[in-house]
Amino acid sequence: MQYLEYACSSITIGRELPAGSGFLARGDGRPGCKVYPKLISALIERWRPETHTFYLPCGECTVTLKDVSLQLGLPVDGYLVTGSVQSSDWPAVCYELLGAIPEKMDGGKIEMGWLRDTFPDLDEDSTEIERIRYARAYILQLIGGYLMPDLSRSRVHLRWLLKLVDFRVAGELSWGSAVLATLYREMCGATRPRRLKIGGCLSLLQSWALFHFLFLRPRVDHLYTFSLITRWNHPANHARLPTELEDIRLLLDQQS
Repeated sequence: MQYLEYACSSITIGRELPAGSGFLARGDGRPGCKVYPKLISALIERWRPETHTFYLPCGECTVTLKDVSLQLGLPVDGYLVTGSVQSSDWPAVCYELLGAIPEKMDGGKIEMGWLRDTFPDLDEDSTEIERIRYARAYILQLIGGYLMPDLSRSRVHLRWLLKLVDFRVAGELSWGSAVLATLYREMCGATRPRRLKIGGCLSLLQSWALFHFLFLRPRVDHLYTFSLITRWNHPANHARLPTELEDIRLLLDQQS
Protein backbone atom coordinates (compact mmCIF):
# COMPACT_ATOMS: atom_id res chain seq x y z
CA MET A 1 0.00 0.00 0.00
CA GLN A 2 1.41 3.39 -0.99
CA TYR A 3 1.47 5.78 1.92
CA LEU A 4 -1.48 8.13 2.11
CA GLU A 5 -1.25 11.77 1.19
CA TYR A 6 -2.49 14.53 3.42
CA ALA A 7 -2.18 18.26 3.80
CA CYS A 8 -2.64 19.78 7.23
CA SER A 9 -3.87 23.35 7.43
CA SER A 10 -2.08 25.70 9.78
CA ILE A 11 -4.43 26.25 12.69
CA THR A 12 -3.10 27.78 15.88
CA ILE A 13 -4.81 27.40 19.24
CA GLY A 14 -4.43 30.28 21.62
CA ARG A 15 -7.26 32.59 20.66
CA GLU A 16 -10.04 33.41 23.03
CA LEU A 17 -13.24 31.55 22.22
CA PRO A 18 -16.64 31.97 23.88
CA ALA A 19 -16.92 30.17 27.19
CA GLY A 20 -19.08 27.07 27.01
CA SER A 21 -18.87 26.80 23.22
CA GLY A 22 -17.60 23.23 23.46
CA PHE A 23 -14.18 24.11 22.03
CA LEU A 24 -10.89 24.97 23.63
CA ALA A 25 -11.03 28.42 25.16
CA ARG A 26 -7.25 28.64 25.17
CA GLY A 27 -4.30 26.44 24.39
CA ASP A 28 -0.57 26.18 24.09
CA GLY A 29 0.85 26.37 20.58
CA ARG A 30 -0.39 24.18 17.79
CA PRO A 31 -3.17 21.73 18.64
CA GLY A 32 -1.29 18.56 17.94
CA CYS A 33 1.75 17.17 16.22
CA LYS A 34 3.41 16.84 12.87
CA VAL A 35 1.64 14.00 11.12
CA TYR A 36 3.78 11.22 9.63
CA PRO A 37 2.02 9.77 6.56
CA LYS A 38 3.91 6.47 6.70
CA LEU A 39 2.78 5.80 10.27
CA ILE A 40 -0.80 6.65 9.28
CA SER A 41 -0.55 4.30 6.30
CA ALA A 42 0.75 1.43 8.43
CA LEU A 43 -2.21 1.88 10.78
CA ILE A 44 -4.77 2.07 7.96
CA GLU A 45 -3.40 -1.20 6.53
CA ARG A 46 -4.51 -2.85 9.78
CA TRP A 47 -7.91 -1.16 9.98
CA ARG A 48 -10.97 -3.34 9.41
CA PRO A 49 -14.11 -1.43 8.33
CA GLU A 50 -16.43 -4.28 9.30
CA THR A 51 -15.46 -4.00 12.99
CA HIS A 52 -14.00 -0.46 13.18
CA THR A 53 -10.90 -1.88 14.86
CA PHE A 54 -7.20 -2.33 14.12
CA TYR A 55 -6.14 -5.97 13.73
CA LEU A 56 -2.78 -6.53 15.40
CA PRO A 57 -0.91 -9.62 16.66
CA CYS A 58 -1.91 -8.70 20.23
CA GLY A 59 -5.59 -8.54 19.26
CA GLU A 60 -8.02 -5.81 18.25
CA CYS A 61 -7.92 -2.20 19.42
CA THR A 62 -9.44 1.10 18.38
CA VAL A 63 -9.74 4.81 19.12
CA THR A 64 -12.54 5.39 21.62
CA LEU A 65 -14.54 8.36 22.87
CA LYS A 66 -12.40 8.35 26.00
CA ASP A 67 -9.34 8.76 23.80
CA VAL A 68 -10.96 11.70 22.02
CA SER A 69 -11.73 13.37 25.34
CA LEU A 70 -8.24 12.84 26.74
CA GLN A 71 -6.35 13.65 23.55
CA LEU A 72 -8.33 16.63 22.27
CA GLY A 73 -10.29 17.83 25.30
CA LEU A 74 -13.55 17.82 23.35
CA PRO A 75 -16.88 16.98 25.02
CA VAL A 76 -18.13 13.47 24.29
CA ASP A 77 -21.35 13.74 26.28
CA GLY A 78 -24.40 15.71 25.25
CA TYR A 79 -26.52 15.91 22.14
CA LEU A 80 -25.35 14.37 18.88
CA VAL A 81 -24.16 16.71 16.15
CA THR A 82 -26.70 16.09 13.41
CA GLY A 83 -28.24 18.05 10.59
CA SER A 84 -28.83 18.13 6.87
CA VAL A 85 -26.28 19.43 4.38
CA GLN A 86 -29.15 20.70 2.23
CA SER A 87 -30.16 24.35 2.29
CA SER A 88 -32.09 26.47 -0.13
CA ASP A 89 -29.81 29.45 0.41
CA TRP A 90 -26.32 28.90 1.84
CA PRO A 91 -25.18 32.45 0.92
CA ALA A 92 -27.97 33.81 3.12
CA VAL A 93 -26.84 31.58 5.99
CA CYS A 94 -23.26 32.77 5.52
CA TYR A 95 -24.24 36.44 5.50
CA GLU A 96 -26.53 36.16 8.50
CA LEU A 97 -23.98 34.41 10.74
CA LEU A 98 -20.66 35.74 9.38
CA GLY A 99 -21.71 39.09 7.92
CA ALA A 100 -20.02 38.39 4.58
CA ILE A 101 -20.34 36.14 1.54
CA PRO A 102 -17.39 34.71 -0.45
CA GLU A 103 -17.31 35.22 -4.20
CA LYS A 104 -16.94 31.47 -4.75
CA MET A 105 -18.96 28.75 -3.06
CA ASP A 106 -19.11 25.06 -3.86
CA GLY A 107 -22.61 24.15 -2.78
CA GLY A 108 -22.45 24.71 0.95
CA LYS A 109 -18.63 24.68 1.11
CA ILE A 110 -16.39 27.73 1.42
CA GLU A 111 -12.63 28.15 1.25
CA MET A 112 -10.85 28.41 4.57
CA GLY A 113 -8.42 30.82 2.96
CA TRP A 114 -11.35 33.20 2.57
CA LEU A 115 -12.16 32.83 6.27
CA ARG A 116 -8.57 33.66 7.23
CA ASP A 117 -8.47 36.69 4.96
CA THR A 118 -11.91 37.97 5.94
CA PHE A 119 -11.49 37.50 9.68
CA PRO A 120 -7.97 38.56 10.69
CA ASP A 121 -7.02 39.10 14.31
CA LEU A 122 -9.40 41.22 16.34
CA ASP A 123 -8.43 44.60 17.71
CA GLU A 124 -9.42 46.32 20.93
CA ASP A 125 -12.15 48.33 19.21
CA SER A 126 -14.02 45.27 17.89
CA THR A 127 -17.73 45.21 18.63
CA GLU A 128 -19.54 42.31 20.27
CA ILE A 129 -21.07 41.16 16.99
CA GLU A 130 -17.63 41.27 15.33
CA ARG A 131 -16.21 39.11 18.09
CA ILE A 132 -19.03 36.59 17.71
CA ARG A 133 -18.55 36.41 13.94
CA TYR A 134 -14.80 36.07 14.41
CA ALA A 135 -15.29 33.19 16.85
CA ARG A 136 -17.62 31.43 14.42
CA ALA A 137 -15.13 31.84 11.57
CA TYR A 138 -12.26 30.56 13.70
CA ILE A 139 -14.18 27.50 14.88
CA LEU A 140 -15.09 26.77 11.25
CA GLN A 141 -11.39 26.82 10.41
CA LEU A 142 -10.67 24.54 13.34
CA ILE A 143 -13.34 22.09 12.16
CA GLY A 144 -12.45 22.16 8.47
CA GLY A 145 -8.68 22.22 8.84
CA TYR A 146 -8.06 20.07 11.87
CA LEU A 147 -10.95 18.29 13.58
CA MET A 148 -13.09 17.09 10.67
CA PRO A 149 -11.37 17.99 7.40
CA ASP A 150 -12.47 16.51 4.10
CA LEU A 151 -10.04 15.24 1.46
CA SER A 152 -9.29 18.77 0.25
CA ARG A 153 -8.41 20.06 3.75
CA SER A 154 -8.97 23.53 2.31
CA ARG A 155 -12.76 23.84 2.42
CA VAL A 156 -15.36 23.60 5.15
CA HIS A 157 -19.12 23.03 4.92
CA LEU A 158 -21.45 25.67 6.28
CA ARG A 159 -23.61 23.02 7.93
CA TRP A 160 -21.21 23.38 10.88
CA LEU A 161 -21.94 27.09 10.98
CA LEU A 162 -25.59 26.31 11.71
CA LYS A 163 -24.40 24.68 14.97
CA LEU A 164 -22.71 27.92 16.04
CA VAL A 165 -25.75 30.20 16.12
CA ASP A 166 -25.84 30.03 19.93
CA PHE A 167 -22.56 29.13 21.63
CA ARG A 168 -24.34 27.93 24.75
CA VAL A 169 -26.25 25.39 22.66
CA ALA A 170 -23.04 24.48 20.79
CA GLY A 171 -21.42 23.73 24.14
CA GLU A 172 -24.06 21.07 24.84
CA LEU A 173 -23.19 19.10 21.69
CA SER A 174 -20.98 16.00 21.61
CA TRP A 175 -18.31 17.36 19.27
CA GLY A 176 -15.97 14.54 20.24
CA SER A 177 -18.43 11.98 18.90
CA ALA A 178 -18.62 13.83 15.58
CA VAL A 179 -14.82 13.96 15.31
CA LEU A 180 -14.50 10.23 16.03
CA ALA A 181 -17.28 9.30 13.60
CA THR A 182 -15.60 11.37 10.89
CA LEU A 183 -12.24 9.70 11.54
CA TYR A 184 -13.85 6.24 11.40
CA ARG A 185 -15.54 7.08 8.10
CA GLU A 186 -12.32 8.40 6.59
CA MET A 187 -10.30 5.38 7.71
CA CYS A 188 -12.89 3.06 6.21
CA GLY A 189 -12.73 4.98 2.94
CA ALA A 190 -8.94 4.89 2.94
CA THR A 191 -8.95 1.08 2.88
CA ARG A 192 -10.42 1.06 -0.63
CA PRO A 193 -8.09 0.11 -3.50
CA ARG A 194 -6.23 2.99 -5.16
CA ARG A 195 -7.39 5.45 -2.49
CA LEU A 196 -4.41 7.75 -1.87
CA LYS A 197 -5.90 10.45 0.33
CA ILE A 198 -7.51 10.55 3.74
CA GLY A 199 -9.39 13.16 5.73
CA GLY A 200 -10.32 13.27 9.39
CA CYS A 201 -8.31 14.22 12.45
CA LEU A 202 -5.05 12.43 11.72
CA SER A 203 -3.33 14.10 14.65
CA LEU A 204 -5.78 12.31 16.93
CA LEU A 205 -5.04 8.96 15.28
CA GLN A 206 -1.28 9.45 15.44
CA SER A 207 -1.25 10.70 19.03
CA TRP A 208 -3.43 7.75 20.06
CA ALA A 209 -0.90 5.40 18.48
CA LEU A 210 2.08 7.09 20.13
CA PHE A 211 0.48 6.83 23.56
CA HIS A 212 -0.54 3.16 23.15
CA PHE A 213 2.50 1.76 21.34
CA LEU A 214 5.59 2.58 23.37
CA PHE A 215 7.94 1.34 20.66
CA LEU A 216 6.72 4.15 18.38
CA ARG A 217 6.79 6.94 20.96
CA PRO A 218 9.51 9.60 20.84
CA ARG A 219 11.10 10.66 24.10
CA VAL A 220 9.69 13.91 25.48
CA ASP A 221 11.22 15.35 28.65
CA HIS A 222 8.14 17.26 29.74
CA LEU A 223 5.34 16.69 32.21
CA TYR A 224 2.05 15.31 30.92
CA THR A 225 -0.59 17.99 30.47
CA PHE A 226 -4.20 18.06 29.34
CA SER A 227 -5.12 17.73 26.58
CA LEU A 228 -2.66 14.91 25.92
CA ILE A 229 -2.05 15.74 22.28
CA THR A 230 -0.25 18.94 23.29
CA ARG A 231 2.61 16.74 24.55
CA TRP A 232 3.96 16.55 21.02
CA ASN A 233 4.30 20.35 20.85
CA HIS A 234 7.45 20.03 22.96
CA PRO A 235 10.92 19.04 21.68
CA ALA A 236 11.15 15.29 21.18
CA ASN A 237 13.95 12.80 20.66
CA HIS A 238 13.18 10.54 17.69
CA ALA A 239 16.45 8.60 17.85
CA ARG A 240 16.14 4.92 16.90
CA LEU A 241 12.51 5.34 15.88
CA PRO A 242 11.51 3.98 12.46
CA THR A 243 10.94 6.38 9.59
CA GLU A 244 10.35 3.99 6.71
CA LEU A 245 7.01 2.29 6.04
CA GLU A 246 8.51 -1.23 6.00
CA ASP A 247 10.19 -0.66 9.38
CA ILE A 248 6.98 0.63 10.95
CA ARG A 249 5.08 -2.38 9.59
CA LEU A 250 7.69 -4.71 11.04
CA LEU A 251 7.54 -3.09 14.47
CA LEU A 252 3.74 -3.26 14.57
CA ASP A 253 3.85 -6.94 13.60
CA GLN A 254 6.61 -7.93 16.01
CA GLN A 255 6.02 -5.81 19.10
CA SER A 256 2.29 -5.12 19.26
